[in-house]
Amino acid sequence: MRSACRHGDVVNRSIATALRTVVAVSLFSLSLATTSLAADEPVQTEASKAQVAKLLDKMGEHYGKANTLSERRDAFEQLMQKTPGPSRVQIRQVDAGGVDAEMIWPARLHYSIGKRAILYVHGGGFYSGSLDTHRASAASFAKAASADVLLIDYRLAPEYAYPSQIDDTLTAYLWLLDSGYESGNIVVLGDSAGANLAIEAVLRQIKLRGPPPAAVITISAVTDLAATGVSIKTNAANDPFGNALQIEAARKAYLGDRSPSDPRVSPLYADMTGFPPLLMQVGSREISLDDTLRLAGKAEQAGVDVTTEVLPGMVHQWQLFPFWLDDARKSNQRAAEFALQHFADKPRQ
Repeated sequence: MRSACRHGDVVNRSIATALRTVVAVSLFSLSLATTSLAADEPVQTEASKAQVAKLLDKMGEHYGKANTLSERRDAFEQLMQKTPGPSRVQIRQVDAGGVDAEMIWPARLHYSIGKRAILYVHGGGFYSGSLDTHRASAASFAKAASADVLLIDYRLAPEYAYPSQIDDTLTAYLWLLDSGYESGNIVVLGDSAGANLAIEAVLRQIKLRGPPPAAVITISAVTDLAATGVSIKTNAANDPFGNALQIEAARKAYLGDRSPSDPRVSPLYADMTGFPPLLMQVGSREISLDDTLRLAGKAEQAGVDVTTEVLPGMVHQWQLFPFWLDDARKSNQRAAEFALQHFADKPRQ
């Protein structure tokens, strides 16, 4: 497994070590298990702490009185409406095999659309998120990875329950193949619940013996809908998305009576054999920290090429805010570089 630690911004550890020692990586000396960070391991800077504090204040303005899933869906939209929009990109509305989507590509002279693609699956707990909430993030990946980004507007719970979201994700991937993109030039990227959908769609594609993408990137991945990870409890006080009642409500809206430990809905319980190279980024403050560490360990045991990054002090879906968080900008750049490393056809320098 490769290490991706650079400039003291990212805590990277081998998954084997994570499995042996349950690492503690909290900004506020919150122990996740038995050990604390070694003295020579990177920690969050004071500037980063201040940036995250400001972000949490902005989140609180919108989420403070949002108790129901519908209210939280609206709060997410309102928060993201106050963020800078995309720049220096071209955007086109597309019908990706029946899935509403936008194709976003860099507005560069002589840029060749139709060569490399990132399928972007937005997060939002399966019940929220949209083209509007993730358009700027998708645009930043288009520019950084010199790729076309297909941002999909998959169906949401509770109006549409499982497996609608995974169906839409796989349909969009197959549409890219049908549109002429080679599987070796497609990377699938998802954040939060979108990471769950990205992994599950690729697992289904492998089971169907179809060509998998060149790589998969997950950010703040939700991999265990049974919520059995230790960090669900130990990070609850530090994660603004750490409300157990909200997690339960989202799970019921998405799954109904289906078991949350079904491998078709929770990748943690799935067979990862044959999965493409995988980058998993997660913040140390997240309740879903263990969702990343445990799945990364399981994937590595199945022979998957896994790179894991734990960013000190970062909150759930921090990568959506590169205009407010230096760490978001840097982690997104590393994710784009990971995509570039795995595209079969590299862009011209």
